[in-house]
Amino acid sequence: MVKLLNLRSFIFIILTFFTFNVFSCQKNTASPVEQQKQEIQLNKTTSTLTVGEELILTPHFTPSVVNPQAYKWRVNNTHVAGITVNSDHSATITAKSKGETSVSIFSPQGAILANCAIIVNEAEVVEVPDDGIVKILAIGNSFSEDALEQHLYGLAHAAGKNIVIGNLVIGGASLSLHAQNAATNAATYTYKKTKQDGSKTSKANTTIATAVADENWDYISFQQVSQNSGQYNTFVTPLPALYNYVKGRATNPQVKYVLHQTWAYAQTSDHSGFANYNRNQETMYQAIVSTYNQAKSLINADLIVPAGTAIQNGRTSVIGDNFCRDGYHLDLNIGRYTASCTWFEAIFGESVIGNSYKPAALTDYDAEIAQHAAHSAISTPNAVTPMLNYQGGGGSGTLAHAVLINFGTNTSSPVWNGLTGITTASAIPNLKDKEGNYTGISLSVVEPFNARNGNGPKTTSTDFEMPESVSSDSYYGNSKKEFGGKHIVQSVVKFVGLDKTKKYNFCFFGSRIDAARNENRQTKYIVKGQNEGVALLDAMNNTSITACANDIQPDANGEVVVTITAGEQNNNAEGFYYINALRLAQSAN
Repeated sequence: MVKLLNLRSFIFIILTFFTFNVFSCQKNTASPVEQQKQEIQLNKTTSTLTVGEELILTPHFTPSVVNPQAYKWRVNNTHVAGITVNSDHSATITAKSKGETSVSIFSPQGAILANCAIIVNEAEVVEVPDDGIVKILAIGNSFSEDALEQHLYGLAHAAGKNIVIGNLVIGGASLSLHAQNAATNAATYTYKKTKQDGSKTSKANTTIATAVADENWDYISFQQVSQNSGQYNTFVTPLPALYNYVKGRATNPQVKYVLHQTWAYAQTSDHSGFANYNRNQETMYQAIVSTYNQAKSLINADLIVPAGTAIQNGRTSVIGDNFCRDGYHLDLNIGRYTASCTWFEAIFGESVIGNSYKPAALTDYDAEIAQHAAHSAISTPNAVTPMLNYQGGGGSGTLAHAVLINFGTNTSSPVWNGLTGITTASAIPNLKDKEGNYTGISLSVVEPFNARNGNGPKTTSTDFEMPESVSSDSYYGNSKKEFGGKHIVQSVVKFVGLDKTKKYNFCFFGSRIDAARNENRQTKYIVKGQNEGVALLDAMNNTSITACANDIQPDANGEVVVTITAGEQNNNAEGFYYINALRLAQSAN
């Protein structure tokens, strides 16, 4: 019996020793977070905001954590409030619209650890006294210069409206650049302003904030740089950022936000950005319309000014594709006036048709075309309205008055037709005589020029009576060897719609001013219809000489072809030749 007890005692002792050592040798692997329940306290558990206000919620972790980014924030109702997580893992809450919501922070496992109840009320509306003046601020570039600065004031004044126009300009500025400048408060803008009395000021080195605070603006507009205007992805980030910056600084709580729809390039444009649209005007136009309609919802814009549609409407008229002066900026007269007409009707809500203001260089007929193009764009902003009543323009090819043509760019004079392209797609579909009457004669480029030269004379003494805007530039070619990557032996233009029973006189002016040069740049103009004539002149430093090929009878189709090249006496190494201006008149014979 004693032996049995001793055996049992021995076994008990052995088991006790084994159990004690096994459990005493195990490590305690539980982390402090697992040993103590994680708690988070927010600096606010309830908050009442007004629309536009911000609140920063800061979490306090007990115990502290190494990786707070593992804890996620969420807003229950994103229509009422938005959230931005900051670098220190606090959260900025922005009140968006009236209502109630909550903001929560979650553990890495998805459990809610803390909440803040948010009530958002409408901001108190502070009425700004109506002073009877409509104030518009554009944040743009040269395209806002084209559309607003030249003719909008005149249209408003003629209609008895009081208006102030501000324009913040950086040439070629994109929405991304504007947003960046807003974020850094960059003083890089030229701030142009047309005051109520029509006087104008211009101030360099201005910030967006300064211009926004300058007036209680009724309208503030944004636009994309032209080559990106049909690319929605270029709007998505910078447009809301710019809008929020401006909205936070606008002093008029009733201000309306505008998108200024830009226009498609001329089909002849050599702008590098035209490649974004396969160098197709219609493709670019459709992309712009679609993009601006989508972008409107990014900032809940109040309106789109469809200047691009107005220009596209005008291109279906007798004016044709002549609304741009360089392929993308607007023609100084018909182009800019059409865009301003669109702005007038969009802002004031009344038809621009019949408005008495027009630039001096426009005929009444051309002004009527522009006004109708703009009015149709307001009525039908997302599609082209063909201008069926303005496609003929009249004219039989018989000339009672001379036709004056400017090669190089457009002009501020209504008596001159401007050919504003060097390529084979460049044309003037219906030339006007110097009295402003349409002739039914068209001009087109058949073989291209090299480029435009801006070194013509500022003053001349010819019977063309050219203003500086005509004489000071030209189109040129280089017949002897390559220049600028091109070898243009000759350039050819064609006149169509002439009366084949009549004879015509073609007179030319060509000039390139360079006092340091002592050489001959003789230019030959070969004019051919049923018969042929040749005119010659030395364009080097020419200020007074014109040359004519007279009594040219059109061929059986009513056409005359003019070939321009270097003359035999031209001793310039490149064989440069020039045409600045042409006068077409009916012969007395």
